[in-house]
Amino acid sequence: MPAVEMLRLVNSGTEAAMSAVRLARAMTGRSKLIKFAGGYHGHADALLVEAGSGVATLGIPGTPGITAGAAGDTLVARFNALAEVEATMAQWPGQIAAVIVEPVAGNMGVVPPGPGFLEGLRRLTRDDGSLLIFDEVITGFRVARGGAQERFGVTPDLTCLGKALGGGLPIGAYGGRRAIMEQVAPAGPVYQAGTLSGNPLAVAAGLATLEALDDSAYRQLEEAGARVARMVQSAADAAGIPLIINRVGSMLTAFFTDRAVVDYASARRANTASFASWFRRLLANGVSLPPSQFEAAFVSTAHDDEALAFLERSLTDSFTGIRPAPVPG
Repeated sequence: MPAVEMLRLVNSGTEAAMSAVRLARAMTGRSKLIKFAGGYHGHADALLVEAGSGVATLGIPGTPGITAGAAGDTLVARFNALAEVEATMAQWPGQIAAVIVEPVAGNMGVVPPGPGFLEGLRRLTRDDGSLLIFDEVITGFRVARGGAQERFGVTPDLTCLGKALGGGLPIGAYGGRRAIMEQVAPAGPVYQAGTLSGNPLAVAAGLATLEALDDSAYRQLEEAGARVARMVQSAADAAGIPLIINRVGSMLTAFFTDRAVVDYASARRANTASFASWFRRLLANGVSLPPSQFEAAFVSTAHDDEALAFLERSLTDSFTGIRPAPVPG
């Protein structure tokens, strides 16, 4: 990954994001953090403010059990709204330690970055003296071998990794420029440790996964993702169901709405009841999707032609009788 000169292994994406934020605060001497509504960076206290993933699915507040002090330094902007980030920085000059972002949102459903959004975050953080953290727990090794930073050509200061890295085993990591990572103990004063971090079994799985992900694997993933999106859209169109499919590489989400989904607010206008009905029909046909409108679906290298043909057959009539989503307000 272009941004990673040094790496620290941890046990999960939650640990990676929590540790990266602590490191950014130590490096800058600042306390405030900007995140995006619907962005999920694990269950550390400060990062659950207006979070996506299970918080969005269950419709619960993001901060029960979290003190006002822990949440008070977390500032929230809309994904793809660069002007809001700029305005927040202007409101808190010299106080923003970092901006943390999923470069492709995956916890409000899949929402790609708009043209210039990631580039704009890189410019704003550099000008402000704050750090840019890419949470690539989902995008890392899924959208490209070098993650979203390779795919979109934007290099962050720190990168968080997990999930896909372990090929199914629990592992996480965070890394960045050498000058930053050398501040982590024992090389520097920023403490972070974990008894099971870097355990041999998870690391062996990670190495095997990375070895298997060659250029042909990414071509297969890109083609399979595009094929699934076409099949789902075709089935929805045949049934007269308004559907928007957002896809980046092997990540995709079918939103039951007829309006573009560009942030958390527009994702929440999708018809979750229609999605739930569709999910249950597909599950009865032997297809298991993420059971939430706000979770990304992933195509893997295990989804070969036979599996995709099965999906296409299972999609037949899967939309029939589903109540179309209302026009968003």
